Amino acid sequence: MRTLTIDLGSETRPLNRFFDHCVGAGRAGEMLRAQALAQLSTLQQACHFRYLRFHGLLSDDMAVLTRAQDGTYWYNWQYVDLVFDEMLARGIRPLVELGFMPDCLKSGEQTVFWWKGNITPPARMEDWAALVEALARHVTARYGSDEVARWYFEVWNEPNLPIFFAGTMADYFALYDATVAAIKRVDARYRVGGPASAGLDEGAWITEMIDHCAQSGAPLDFIATHSYGVDGAVDEYGLDTHRLKAKKDPVVTDVRGVHALVQASAMPHLPILFTEWSSSYTPRDNVHDSYISAPYILHVLKQCEGYAHSMSYWTFTDIFEEPGPGPAPFHGGFGMLNIQGLKKPAFHAFHWLCALPDTELPTGDGDSYAAMDAAAVHVLLWDYTQPEQDDVNERYFIRDLPPKPLADAQVNLRGLAEGAYTLETYRAGYLHNDVYTLYLRAGLRELMGRETPTRGQVEALRQASDGQMASLTPLRVGADGQATLTLPMTENMVVRLVLRRVGS
Repeated sequence: MRTLTIDLGSETRPLNRFFDHCVGAGRAGEMLRAQALAQLSTLQQACHFRYLRFHGLLSDDMAVLTRAQDGTYWYNWQYVDLVFDEMLARGIRPLVELGFMPDCLKSGEQTVFWWKGNITPPARMEDWAALVEALARHVTARYGSDEVARWYFEVWNEPNLPIFFAGTMADYFALYDATVAAIKRVDARYRVGGPASAGLDEGAWITEMIDHCAQSGAPLDFIATHSYGVDGAVDEYGLDTHRLKAKKDPVVTDVRGVHALVQASAMPHLPILFTEWSSSYTPRDNVHDSYISAPYILHVLKQCEGYAHSMSYWTFTDIFEEPGPGPAPFHGGFGMLNIQGLKKPAFHAFHWLCALPDTELPTGDGDSYAAMDAAAVHVLLWDYTQPEQDDVNERYFIRDLPPKPLADAQVNLRGLAEGAYTLETYRAGYLHNDVYTLYLRAGLRELMGRETPTRGQVEALRQASDGQMASLTPLRVGADGQATLTLPMTENMVVRLVLRRVGS
């Protein structure tokens, strides 16, 4: 039997909340939509993320830059203002990814994604630097320098991959140098970093970036990079096939590897921000919809604690158009919420993790958390069992996948005050807050390409997967201050317990 022992009288520590530091969205233009903003409100009510990152702030659909006939440039910040205002109103700040290239500054025609983000370096670096400086001066005037000093500015996205940057490493360093100089001219406190790279098996320019800045004197305030848990080609349009990596913790390996690189560098104290991570880097992989994603997220985050300052999950919503709009309600999109706003198991994993109080208690168990405040004791535990796949993700995770039973988990609570309590139990796993399996069982996947679910069907799925409590149980604690809870478990189950004293 798996055993957790939680003693309220034991030595506590502040909970490391690196998991709620940042979350991702697709691109800036998508954040102008009412539905995306409504989902951001839902997310923030549950999780209270501190930063939001997305692509395309400077791409042409945001209309930030126009060249007049006389060759002068006109800046237009109205859409930028709309996006940032709505974010700040919801208590979430920008982690500003600077990219892609406005059409009137481009040096070539190469683009990425359905929405044609230009990936070329600027034709004239001074024009790019002027744009970046103008943006920094505008947000300073609008929000104040003390506010903007709390933001992050990340230079480009995955420039080490040719799909995202049509230049060399030297070209990227030139872009970075011009960008950081432009921002620091506005306020030296503003935080700028990179290389926002991917593919940690080859180091992803981490050491080279630090060495370049150490030698050139260019400021570097943080390292940004990415990691995903699959093998397969980088998949711009979701047309390739992928499989979860054979090793159980590929993202954990990457995070700890980057930490080791930074520790061994000339700048060992740089904050490490994983500004994208997920089980899979393709936006058409139903592992994102599966109940397996909930314990996967929790397992990875628990193992990365202390090795990264931030782990920004990619993404919070399926209103996301890199390969074009999603073709069905559950199409393998990155989001914690689908297009209709239905909560996937990934949403519940983050909600329950972010709901933990700030005082952490030891559990003696590596796949769990316990935390308390004056109102309650929270316990979050899970099993992550990597599936024994007989096919690639794109064919494996479109099935109904019942789990195997596991031995019960036993939670031993010590140091409780004598009295009456209520025990709230929540579950996310197979057929528990498992909207995707319910969708499959209802035969709705077969509608893809012909029809979408009715409003009634969507509402039924919503009610069956909205994070509702599985049970509310009275509990009496005697003078010994002890309680023992026995929890049935299956593979890839997440269980949340909240113990509240009656009348407290």
